[in-house]
Amino acid sequence: MESEYNGAEPQVINENENDTDRRSASGRKRTVQIKFRVTEAERDMILEKMRLLHTSNLAAYMRKMSIDGYIIAVDHSDLKALAAQIQKIGVHINQITRRVNTTGNVYEQDLTEIKGALAEIWRLQRLSLLKAH
Repeated sequence: MESEYNGAEPQVINENENDTDRRSASGRKRTVQIKFRVTEAERDMILEKMRLLHTSNLAAYMRKMSIDGYIIAVDHSDLKALAAQIQKIGVHINQITRRVNTTGNVYEQDLTEIKGALAEIWRLQRLSLLKAH
């Protein structure tokens, strides 16, 4: 089992001490490497947080957390579901439009369906806004 933090400096390796703005001889922009140890439980916690954020790049995750201290994950599943439902409504309206263009006739049922589709879009939008607050 690893011991708790003892105040020692983390291991820092700098490939190019004198030039931090230019790329190193290996072509890397980031020339300073920081290494530290964690327990298996800590590693598992880090990996779980990465999984929740849908990221698999450990270096980018650790850099972001080290510099900013927090990452906010935004759940867009409601918006994706709303977009999918609106797309289905749009497909239905396009079908009605094709029928009107083909026959040259606008039927009362078509107008009723379009009004219903628009009402559904507004209902979904209001529902989405209510969930956001």
